[in-house]
Amino acid sequence: MSAPIFVDGLHAFFEHFDGFIIDQWGVLHNGSAPYEGALEGIEHLKRHGKRLVLLTNSGRRASTNERRMRELGFDTGVLEGIVTSGEATWSALRDGLLPAFGNVGKRCYFVTNGSDMGPIEGLDIEPVDDIGDADFLYFTFLQSEIDDVPQFDPLLERALARNLPFLCSNPDRIAVTANGMTAAPGSVAARYGDMGGEVIYVGKPHRPIYEACLAHLDGVDHSRIVCIGDSIEHDIKGANNMNLASCFIENGIHKDAFDKGADAGQALEKLVAEHGGRPTYVMPGFRW
Repeated sequence: MSAPIFVDGLHAFFEHFDGFIIDQWGVLHNGSAPYEGALEGIEHLKRHGKRLVLLTNSGRRASTNERRMRELGFDTGVLEGIVTSGEATWSALRDGLLPAFGNVGKRCYFVTNGSDMGPIEGLDIEPVDDIGDADFLYFTFLQSEIDDVPQFDPLLERALARNLPFLCSNPDRIAVTANGMTAAPGSVAARYGDMGGEVIYVGKPHRPIYEACLAHLDGVDHSRIVCIGDSIEHDIKGANNMNLASCFIENGIHKDAFDKGADAGQALEKLVAEHGGRPTYVMPGFRW
């Protein structure tokens, strides 16, 4: 694979692509406000006739995510589609496409964003409050301090003793917020896997969610599609797995690696060695 090309904005490579698969958190916004240049970047791409798909490991349903994007000032009407890990999981549960859950039961220990029941709405699934009554665990959201993740160990140990599968609709381990980095569901799921528990992930970097994006870009040659994201482990590795071009955003979950004075090339190579994905392009932030 060729060495990554460092650029200062979308203008440097947009002409090479017709389809753009764009991550959300850490790329377009921090959960509270758009990043500087993000709205304009989207507008420029659309003005040049590019087809845009939003791809996120958010455990929320697509409709909930679309409302949030509009609240943040994004014109979701310019998108070909919004693909969320939560929507993909909901569809897979509805259609019986997660074999591990075919005969496991219907009661789940459900961790969601506040009172958001969208991820199980309309499904034959009953949330329970006690892990002792559950047939499986289902995490769609988590907002805990990174150092607080071990607090889930007693819960996970009880689940492991009962051989319960863990469904994770957000494989991210770290999330970007306006107040800094927080733990994400993938951190708890990975901990359960390390204990020997069965974990089923839906989302980046796994192939099915990219196939959902490509369905929205029907007719676009894959050589003319680029994926843009801030996670080497998920966005960039996922693009690599699909043989798609990619652009890594420095000012996301890995921004500390690119602190002022750091050698960007060396910082990138360290991340590549650690997470196993290599981008085609690298730019500081999502901007024109």
